[in-house]
Amino acid sequence: MPELTVSQLAKLCGAIVDGDGSRTVVRPAALREAGADEISFLAHSKYRGLLAETDAAAVLVSESEQRPHERLTLLRCKDPGRAFTKVVEAFTQELPDPAPGVHPSAVVDPSAEVGEDVSIGALCSIGPLAKVRDGAVLHPGVVLGAGVTVGSETEIHPGAVLYARTEVGERCLIHSGTVIGSDGFGFDPTPEGWVKVPQVGSVVIEDDVEIGAGCTIDRGRFGPTRIGRGTKLDNQVHIGHNVEIGAGCLVVAQVGIAGSAQLGKAVIIGGQSGVGGHVTVGDGARVGGQSAVFGDLDGGADYLGHPAEPRRTALKRLANTRRLTAVFAHVRELEERLKALEGRGDE
Repeated sequence: MPELTVSQLAKLCGAIVDGDGSRTVVRPAALREAGADEISFLAHSKYRGLLAETDAAAVLVSESEQRPHERLTLLRCKDPGRAFTKVVEAFTQELPDPAPGVHPSAVVDPSAEVGEDVSIGALCSIGPLAKVRDGAVLHPGVVLGAGVTVGSETEIHPGAVLYARTEVGERCLIHSGTVIGSDGFGFDPTPEGWVKVPQVGSVVIEDDVEIGAGCTIDRGRFGPTRIGRGTKLDNQVHIGHNVEIGAGCLVVAQVGIAGSAQLGKAVIIGGQSGVGGHVTVGDGARVGGQSAVFGDLDGGADYLGHPAEPRRTALKRLANTRRLTAVFAHVRELEERLKALEGRGDE
């Protein structure tokens, strides 16, 4: 790793040095563990107490943060988290990009189209009529079914599987173990048992989408399941058949979105939440973690709870719930007093 001075790092991330800018830094580190030759950051007030204890050479903080003692050097900036990302990048040694070409162990159907500067890794399988556009990277073990399209400069990590007719746009990033285009979950009840409903649609992933590890995105029953431009899915997200997710959405880990649900633009769904089938979530809505969305939600608002409701209402309901034990005890006391009074009246 390179060695940089605090002043050099401040210039790199647009921060102002408050303290000794000549100190040498060899790596970034967490605030609690940082040593005398390491740099860290303070992004949340709950960790403010660590500023007085850290041995870090310097700490990125907000512009208004107080310096706990003269020995500590601060780098003041508007957004410590974003600035620290630039610092981390300065110390990161980039791995070489996979070389263009097709690994000898890969199987590419003769009818598939492979663009220029494409890298196809070991044990990949490229099906009939598939298209891999210029500059795409398929790491080892990627499987593309018949008619799959992978856009230019898209990168797919090891072990991902794209079923037939899946379309992936440009500059997308798909992580390991993700499965795109498997059958939607549809069965009709009959006297003989559950009968599978044919799922003959597709999946369309628009440009600049990132899909985490272990995600599953079902093909539409008819027509596509669609993930909008610039949307980011965390690990272990499930998207049901014919779901439509708008541009610029953020879907956090372990979220499940049932069939034919529609998310507008810039929607955020917190981790472990569920969105019911045929539900519509408006543009810019934000749903807190572990919420259950059973009905339509208007855009531009915060929601929380089971079922999801406006955040303020949900917090009031939670506060009331926590007081129930005391309320029940008080009611029991009143009942006992009432019984005692009624007993005296009988005398």
